[in-house]
Amino acid sequence: MSCKKFTSLSKKDIFIFILMGCTAVLITVAGVYFKQSFLRILPLYISLVIALLQSRVNRYASLIGSMNSLLYGAVYIYYNLYGSAISAILFSFPIQLLTFIRWNKNKWEHSTVLKKLSAKQRLIILAGSAVALVAMWIGLPLIGSEYVFLDSVTNLIGILIYFLTMFAFVEYTFLMVINGVIGIALYIQMLNETPEMTTYLIFSVYSFICIVFAFFQAKKLYNSQQTEVKNEN
Repeated sequence: MSCKKFTSLSKKDIFIFILMGCTAVLITVAGVYFKQSFLRILPLYISLVIALLQSRVNRYASLIGSMNSLLYGAVYIYYNLYGSAISAILFSFPIQLLTFIRWNKNKWEHSTVLKKLSAKQRLIILAGSAVALVAMWIGLPLIGSEYVFLDSVTNLIGILIYFLTMFAFVEYTFLMVINGVIGIALYIQMLNETPEMTTYLIFSVYSFICIVFAFFQAKKLYNSQQTEVKNEN
């Protein structure tokens, strides 16, 4: 990168790039220390770039994320996180691919045209989520899943995020913040029995920071789009 391009970056961009580099180093050190297989931490390295793109509400985050979700699915099966595995393979992969296609058809610079949920839509989502959560609490123990509460909650919210993102509802970033906190809690809970999950905990902290940036960026982008629409009318 030339000096001119580097100086044109915002302070936020420089911060995230430095944070991404430090996170990659910490993941590598933790992976070596805990003798974790490279294949099981490979998705994390790819996710570093995805999180960076997500912080900018960039539509290419979904394209790369859809492919990476297959790798995550294999890792989750290894750790007996069957709820997460099902979510990654059956939901994350196809939905993120569809998300990229939809966002690409409604381009807005590097992102897409965003919208907000109506009050009726929010009530329907809450009711459906309650039913789905009960079903997951009953079903996951039957297939031997561990950490049922956090595993089910984080994946239910994750599924909601996929659909809200696909249809470009700006509320997806708020749910991502909640899911980020729960994800950190899940990995902390796993450390006693599976200390090598330290790599995933390190990444989840980095991801959470990027998610917070995404929340404010999406809000800023939505307001900018609404202002431009009003000016055109």
